[in-house]
Amino acid sequence: MPSNEPKLTVVGAGLVGSLLSLYLARRGHTVEVLERRPDMRREALDAGRSINLAISTRGLHALRQVGLEEEALKHAIPMRGRVIHPVKGELAYQPYGKDDSQHINSLSRGWLNQFLMTQAEATGRVSIRFRQRVTQADVSAGTLTVLDETTGETREVRDTVVFGTDGSGSAVRQALQPQATQEPLGHGYKELTIPPGPGGSFQMEKHALHIWPRGAFMLIALPNEDGSFTCTLFLPWKGPLSFASLETPAALEAFFQEQFPDAKALIPGLVEEFFARPTGHMVTVKCAPWRVGGRTLLLGDAAHAMVPFYGQGMNCGFEDCVVLDALLAKQQDWEAAFQTFEALRKTNADAIADMAVENFIEMRDSTGDPRFLLEKGVEKVLLNAFPGEFVSRYSLVSFSRVPYRLAYEVGVIAGGIVAELSQGLKRPEDVDLDAAAKLIRGRLTPFMKEHADGFRPEG
Repeated sequence: MPSNEPKLTVVGAGLVGSLLSLYLARRGHTVEVLERRPDMRREALDAGRSINLAISTRGLHALRQVGLEEEALKHAIPMRGRVIHPVKGELAYQPYGKDDSQHINSLSRGWLNQFLMTQAEATGRVSIRFRQRVTQADVSAGTLTVLDETTGETREVRDTVVFGTDGSGSAVRQALQPQATQEPLGHGYKELTIPPGPGGSFQMEKHALHIWPRGAFMLIALPNEDGSFTCTLFLPWKGPLSFASLETPAALEAFFQEQFPDAKALIPGLVEEFFARPTGHMVTVKCAPWRVGGRTLLLGDAAHAMVPFYGQGMNCGFEDCVVLDALLAKQQDWEAAFQTFEALRKTNADAIADMAVENFIEMRDSTGDPRFLLEKGVEKVLLNAFPGEFVSRYSLVSFSRVPYRLAYEVGVIAGGIVAELSQGLKRPEDVDLDAAAKLIRGRLTPFMKEHADGFRPEG
């Protein structure tokens, strides 16, 4: 970087903003972070909007670069697959990868955010100021108008490089691009809790993500360190079975008894939590550009918010930090780095945003379907029978750092192969491996060879 180092301002001390400030500090920069909320390490924030994190390969790689992966994993619980809860009948288990070594990890959003803020401040180069609301931004001049909500005073931050990491409702993005495309999902979410059993025991399978798929809606649960599970109910906003239809305790309890009887028995605070906690909104944000010259850059949800159903929102945002850091190691000016960053990341962010919406449909509609379960079983057989040759979309997204756009395209080909091989089968283990080899080497292998350069990880 040039010797006349500019002032750096990160707007938003969430997961991505905190990690980004740590990366920038490691490069020798002094960083001021402006956070609208109070310090969560000192004040309890409203519960009910967390949706536990599912950290996987991309996010862990980003933490590894700054020496934090090992500590984070001490607080994580491996989830090796999905446990599907039907209304009646036996539970079904769907492994995520070819074996237990391929798993995602449940991690507390609050713990990780606090940990990253503390690590950033420990560099001595990062100062985080809380209750700071950006009310105006001149993105081309690098000027911010900031309201201190503690004192009521307004000040200007001038001549700074601005990194907008202030989430899906980003004030920085609003100044850069007022007409950004935001696609609401049509469903909201409500957080509930399954408490620990006696002695901090887990009342359901610990190493799994639990799903109650019910077509137009679903319930999920992720394990926590203390033996509890964080449950999230996803429901349409309006309709016969929706948040609008659950206006009384009696309606809520009847709904859970009918749709999620086994979960209801484990949530003693169902009524209290449901009516006390806020109902969260979910939105996909697609916008361009993400930058203005060398003065302003959007990262994380501010640039590419996505719905949470592939568990990649944070992983994608952390990967932003890795890619930008690698560019700053090579580029001699901010504008060149920002331009290359957007060119690399935009197409991949759009791809994972689309996959997240598709995965919502899969989770709520398909995970309990016998045909879907058969195809997932065939996919696992192929992953083990043709290592390095057959790859699935899920494995590339969650267990590799292959660019999301390529993972999407591979998924189309691999999914077609699995569907064709599954026709007429009754059991996954009966799949014709000779036919599989021909299909894989005729369709998937040529694509992967053609795009071999693209399979290198970003950053």
